[in-house]
Amino acid sequence: MATKILIPTPLRPYTDKREAVEAEGTTVGELLADLTKRHSGLKAHLYNEQGKLRSFVNVYLNDEDIRYLQKEQTPVSAGDTISIIPSVAGGTTTIRDDHMNTFTTLATPLPDLSNDEIKRYSRHLIMPEVGIDGQRRLKAGSVLCIGAGGLGSPAAMYLAAAGVGAIGLVDFDVVDFSNLQRQIIHGTPDVGRSKLDSARDRLHAINPNVEIQTYDVALSSENALKLFEPYEVILDGTDNFPTRYLTNDACVLLGKPNAYGSIFRFEGQASVFATKDGPCYRCLYPEPPPPGLVPSCAEAGVLGVLPCVIGVIQATEAIKLVAGFGEPLIGRFLIYDALRMRFRELKLKKDPDCPVCGTHPTVTKLIDYEQFCGLRPVAEVETAGPSPYEITSIELKSRMDRGDKVRIIDVREPNEYQINRIPGSRLIPLGEIPRRYAELDPDEEYVMQCKTGARSAKAADFLRSVGFKRVRNLKGGILDWIAKVDPTQPKY
Repeated sequence: MATKILIPTPLRPYTDKREAVEAEGTTVGELLADLTKRHSGLKAHLYNEQGKLRSFVNVYLNDEDIRYLQKEQTPVSAGDTISIIPSVAGGTTTIRDDHMNTFTTLATPLPDLSNDEIKRYSRHLIMPEVGIDGQRRLKAGSVLCIGAGGLGSPAAMYLAAAGVGAIGLVDFDVVDFSNLQRQIIHGTPDVGRSKLDSARDRLHAINPNVEIQTYDVALSSENALKLFEPYEVILDGTDNFPTRYLTNDACVLLGKPNAYGSIFRFEGQASVFATKDGPCYRCLYPEPPPPGLVPSCAEAGVLGVLPCVIGVIQATEAIKLVAGFGEPLIGRFLIYDALRMRFRELKLKKDPDCPVCGTHPTVTKLIDYEQFCGLRPVAEVETAGPSPYEITSIELKSRMDRGDKVRIIDVREPNEYQINRIPGSRLIPLGEIPRRYAELDPDEEYVMQCKTGARSAKAADFLRSVGFKRVRNLKGGILDWIAKVDPTQPKY
């Protein structure tokens, strides 16, 4: 019996870029086995070395997580659909009891609205779900945005426009030209400025009644609890796994709801985590993927409007939580496909064995999240010495000038190859390596290359696993090549 399996964007390079494929089997496990047999490049992404499903990959039968059914032994019937959902790499006066329309009013009264504010928020006030009291709760409320980038930009702008009284921004980056395609809070004149300064000016221009607090720091285990404590809702606009797990754990420990969002190419995800009775991010993804397995937006790209859609959903959830109306995305996981303009919703459950929010938590304080995600500190990497599996741009250029027989394999996508390339390189996209490596001579020497070195490192590892002995990875990718060897080529 053939069953339809929906393939997420990060894994489509391994299915000839198809969004859906069919596999044969009577159980989920049989379907996945047939899937990885037909598309061998998927196996390393779905299963670990022991043959177990990876913990950062969730499999759904229709809208139910198979972990809460019969796991891989879950039977499938005619008409069922399988979805693979991997993790993708931004004191109040009222407190919600359960973040589902129940409030406890503290002794401090809600602030009044001025005549100007009544005029500004009039379209809110005439809605019975918001009204005067709901707008006063927004004015008394506070939201901390982690990141002033793709997700944080639209979220912060709509939080300010809605009248959330205090908005915090955590970021330590500066505005770059490459940000302007999606980070709409910044403009061309802001290039080179601190993102916090640029964002603060824009938010004050939108609504001067809102208090903007900026924190020019990198979020860490040392400062997260202190930064989160004054805010009612935390809005996760992070772009890396260590900070995402840190944000989740801090929210759980403090009892702060986490308005979550993530983006990848044309797909976005959103939910609300860490509420009293709802799941947290670790209930969905107990562990992060190994470093480099999931490319970042800088490596894989992102549709410019996508973070606006997801960021606005995050802002909507934060506003509902603060003002106390509607049904938040608690226990629900929203998936948006911009390429096909489709929304899907999957059910989430609180995991009683979750190490952070479960019945018997083992994580009771913030940990070293770089170590948890398998990343070594920079200083440790620097003292480790050069890797025998890497080659620098300068060394590669010297060898090319000497006429050494070194084959350069570019594992980027064809559209990237059109932007820039190393002379003499051959294009074989990463997703095609598992089925095309036979085109290469295992006795020759190869240098694998991509944009930054992350994808090509995976390609080099794969070639070594199938018997290639003379394979090295270009450290820093073509961006390093352009910086040190050929600055005439454009960067992206």
